[in-house]
Amino acid sequence: MSRIILFNKPYGVLTQFTDSEKRATLADFIPIKAIYPAGRLDRDSEGLLLLTDDGKLQHQLANPRFKTWKSYLVQVDGTPDKNAIKQLEDGVVLKDGPTKPAKASIILPPSLWSRDPPVRFRAAIPTTWLEIKIREGRNRQVRRMTAAVGHPTLRLIRKSIGNWQLGQLQPGKWLELSAGEH
Repeated sequence: MSRIILFNKPYGVLTQFTDSEKRATLADFIPIKAIYPAGRLDRDSEGLLLLTDDGKLQHQLANPRFKTWKSYLVQVDGTPDKNAIKQLEDGVVLKDGPTKPAKASIILPPSLWSRDPPVRFRAAIPTTWLEIKIREGRNRQVRRMTAAVGHPTLRLIRKSIGNWQLGQLQPGKWLELSAGEH
């Protein structure tokens, strides 16, 4: 039976188990051997990371060919207008080519844990929270998409991968799913 671990990756943690520079890694939080991340989450991003010992599942979740939806809470600089949201939904042209269409909407600020260090605050520039759902996983894709439409990302939290949800799992905590929850 394969193992599936849901982990709420804190800000500043690398999505790997070792680091020659002694930065925080998954090994600082998860004492289980022979499991591997199914996809990546940047060091400066937070939220749901799925780990498994099932190579087939890992490949399926990480490979864009399988088009698994991933959902993010994204705090951006400024207030995107309808045109910026439409651009995200239609697909944004990045240096490595156009993105596939996303689902994007402005949301109320979510109730979240505080981040260390906190997101910069500038009184003259408002921030807005978006929910963005994508089916690919290019390097820093959501951050590059919001920047391309004029609203750089300040904070990014992945809340779901396919049917797996972050739920109430707190930063640095993990949960192993039972066989029926896969």
